[in-house]
Amino acid sequence: MSRHSQAPMPDSLRHMMRAGQHPARAHACPHCGAHPHQPCHLRTNGKHVQPHPQRMATWAQTTACCPTCQVTPTVPCHADGRALPGGTVHAERYTEAERTAG
Repeated sequence: MSRHSQAPMPDSLRHMMRAGQHPARAHACPHCGAHPHQPCHLRTNGKHVQPHPQRMATWAQTTACCPTCQVTPTVPCHADGRALPGGTVHAERYTEAERTAG
């Protein structure tokens, strides 16, 4: 075993250590294909950008309950029994995810 080997770091500590990064970066981006903990990028030129809306929706869906449609984390938001188009989530779910992340 090398003296430089590292023990795995729990995700909760990893987020605290990465100050200034949005918690949505813990998930892969379905839009640009950025890996977890890597910044989103433009597919045309590779320039780093803020997390894409699709990544934000994935983060909100996996971390928070939705106050609007009363679904638990990981369950897609719905309206009238049908999932919202394109994997979007209700605005209140973003608020709840932000509240639980802080």
